Amino acid sequence: MSWWVLHVDMDQFIAAVEIRRRPELRGLPVVVGGSGDPTQPRQVVATASYEAREYGVHSGMPVRAAYKKCPQAVFLPSDPAAYDAASTEVMDVLRSFPVVVEVWGWDECFVGAETDDPEALAVSLRAAVEERTSLTCAVGIGDNKTRAKLATNFAKHSRSHAEPFVGAGEGSAAGIYRLTAANWRSVMDDRPIRDLWGIGSRMEKNLNELGITTVADLAAADVEALKKRFGPKMGAWYAALGRGLGDTQVTDVPREPVSRSHEETFPADLVELADIQRELRRIAEEVTREVVADGRTIQRVWVKLRFISFYTPIKSRKLKSPTQDPEVIATTALELLEKFEIRRPIRLLGVRVEFVPPDAVE
Repeated sequence: MSWWVLHVDMDQFIAAVEIRRRPELRGLPVVVGGSGDPTQPRQVVATASYEAREYGVHSGMPVRAAYKKCPQAVFLPSDPAAYDAASTEVMDVLRSFPVVVEVWGWDECFVGAETDDPEALAVSLRAAVEERTSLTCAVGIGDNKTRAKLATNFAKHSRSHAEPFVGAGEGSAAGIYRLTAANWRSVMDDRPIRDLWGIGSRMEKNLNELGITTVADLAAADVEALKKRFGPKMGAWYAALGRGLGDTQVTDVPREPVSRSHEETFPADLVELADIQRELRRIAEEVTREVVADGRTIQRVWVKLRFISFYTPIKSRKLKSPTQDPEVIATTALELLEKFEIRRPIRLLGVRVEFVPPDAVE
């Protein structure tokens, strides 16, 4: 038998959980986020049902904007405890099979298995999840995590963000797709690099500046040129990504958190520098106290600003020496704030701190 990596991705998970406990909402546009009151400011969409997405509603957009696009939608408050419980149900179903389950979030995980028929296993997993939880999922099959993750996009519901192509999600294997070294080039070569896992809009622009626009371009790119532009580690990683290379290990050991962050969207925009500094200091001190309570030590600090234009710059600094001192973190955050050009009111402030790895602590 061979080792396979499967990526399980729940369909419209948060919306599906809400519809499960309110079956009368099935088929209706459903938007979940904030307090559920679309008239309230500074709230963000957590998820939208497929029906709501057809109106242009998507996660991360302001709830008020979602209401303008789809006023007939059902708006519901976010209920993290319910989603956590539903996620546990799904993961427990998957763990009932002879597989290794590596949880990556409420709505997704990697499954590692020794099998000669990964499609049959995927069919069984999907059927068991739906039968025992009434929730549905897509399954990507790969010879590593990179390909399995990308395969899920092609397996997902026809109304998902994945661009369909011949052979995706058809027939008895609907909701399942296999992407391996055997079909990587035929499936991926002509697709834009933005389709790759881990390539966002900023990196897409950087790669485009090097003449890299497709996956085939990235696969053929000069590795040394990528290392020179993005650093030895990330340059090599992007080169490997273009060829679909990735990790094959799946572990059920919980991932050790590497950072923690606090973000706050304010009811009224912050205009005065003194107000911005006060709130940033408070957030920095709060996140530091939480980290210290967990016994972790901080080695790097990020500060995130979101202006009323939604432009969201981020700056970071590595500390001269690791610390657990809230004053050091707050002072560093304020020093980073000085590096921003603040010409517009601020709607959001955030502080993220990176931990010293446990094995590096003496």
